[in-house]
Amino acid sequence: MKNLLCFGHRGAAGHAPENTLLAVETGIALGADWIEIDVYAVEDELVVIHDDRLERTTNGSGYVMEKSLLYLRALDAGKGEKIPFLREVFDLVDRRVGINVELKGPGTALPVSELIDFYVEHSGWSYNQFIVSSFDHRELQKIQSLQPRIQTGFLIYGRPLHFLQSLRSVSAFSLHTSQDFIDQTLVNEAQKSGLKVFVYTVNRIDELERLISLGIDGVFSDFPDRILKNR
Repeated sequence: MKNLLCFGHRGAAGHAPENTLLAVETGIALGADWIEIDVYAVEDELVVIHDDRLERTTNGSGYVMEKSLLYLRALDAGKGEKIPFLREVFDLVDRRVGINVELKGPGTALPVSELIDFYVEHSGWSYNQFIVSSFDHRELQKIQSLQPRIQTGFLIYGRPLHFLQSLRSVSAFSLHTSQDFIDQTLVNEAQKSGLKVFVYTVNRIDELERLISLGIDGVFSDFPDRILKNR
């Protein structure tokens, strides 16, 4: 069997507050091959958080992009952790594993592309240690036009019409799809087109076994340790 990649979802969200430096370090310590995190652009920084609002994951309130960096950095994101900057995640990971950056907010493609370029040029990273993914496929097109060496992950939920044609339009590296809609036909179509197939968010072993039987390439999990014991 081919090696199934394990992405620590939002670091290791089942073990530590999601999208924090603690969650990232926990995911690495548990053996994840990649770490997946989410970003918004606020002022002149990329901040790592999933929701567009603050209530679920922090002690703050309101929309992320309507707040100042000063306000965001003063919040508790769980267990005393701050909302990290993307560059802090890059520094912490320090090439130990790959990083999947999911673009959540608008206007993220340019600063993410520039930051990846900087780390490749100055900190010893390579482009194949990054994947930039998004449900906003226009942002992926921007990534490809800015830096075609960055691998892009095409996120879908469900089975959009003509999605394979859309995938080709952004020269995607991988298809990221929900476990709720994955089937053998989808896997075969994507892989025949040269794409890796990564499935989110897989926390149950019975579901993992079904996905492995389909021949997928990797999974996102809140519990990387579960995946690694059973892949």
